[in-house]
Amino acid sequence: MSAVVAVIDDLREESDELDALVGVLDAEAWRGPTPAARWTVAHQIAHLSWTDEVALLAATEPDRFGDEVAKALAAPETFVHEAADALVADHAPDALLARWREGRQRLDKVLRNAPAATRIPWYGPPMGIASLASARLMETWAHGQDVADALGATRTPTARLRHVARIGARARNYAYAVRGITAPEEEFRIELHTPDGEMIAYGPEGAAQRVTGPILDFCLLVTQRAHRSDLAVTAEGREADQWLGIAQAFAGPPGPGRPPRAEPDGHR
Repeated sequence: MSAVVAVIDDLREESDELDALVGVLDAEAWRGPTPAARWTVAHQIAHLSWTDEVALLAATEPDRFGDEVAKALAAPETFVHEAADALVADHAPDALLARWREGRQRLDKVLRNAPAATRIPWYGPPMGIASLASARLMETWAHGQDVADALGATRTPTARLRHVARIGARARNYAYAVRGITAPEEEFRIELHTPDGEMIAYGPEGAAQRVTGPILDFCLLVTQRAHRSDLAVTAEGREADQWLGIAQAFAGPPGPGRPPRAEPDGHR
């Protein structure tokens, strides 16, 4: 099995896991709020459906995809929300679920059949097949976390978190750039521990700026699905500490993040 096919397989499995979570919900649950402000469970699936369709457009009709980039540049703070709102308004939950399933199946087929050297345009630099599949997996996992949190469900961490962590580590400089901050020249050392005790590392071993913690917590941090104070991710060095406050694995403007969890008495 090629590395590219393995990533596409992981994307399919991540999507199927979320599908199993939402496929049994009734209409009322689809309308339930998630931790993302103003977004229901339906909005989360609508966003994934829309993004899969945009990725399919980029892979098959790059000229038309340029129109989507223009829309994003014209309204960077709102275009994602408007797309999700439109799909939720136009689709009942069963129709939205069917649309998401069809769209991701079509994208899966296109990615598997694309020549190995294919470069697909995106909202940032063009990406290879594996990179695009990894990015879709990261978003599916992150929005799936919103759904799980809304439903009070606990997801078992899988080896697929490696894709999310890798994007988070590689997007270090992007987090600085979208905030107009000059990124540090020095590379960071990132050491993450998997649930089975393995360590995954990025960056030079002797780097002075270091980040360590469980891979799940790091993924929650870089996707901004939990507040840093609620996670066991630690920094050694001033610049590493600054980065943990702004890290983001996703493209687009800086996200608002999530507030710290309240204690049982309602206080921190």
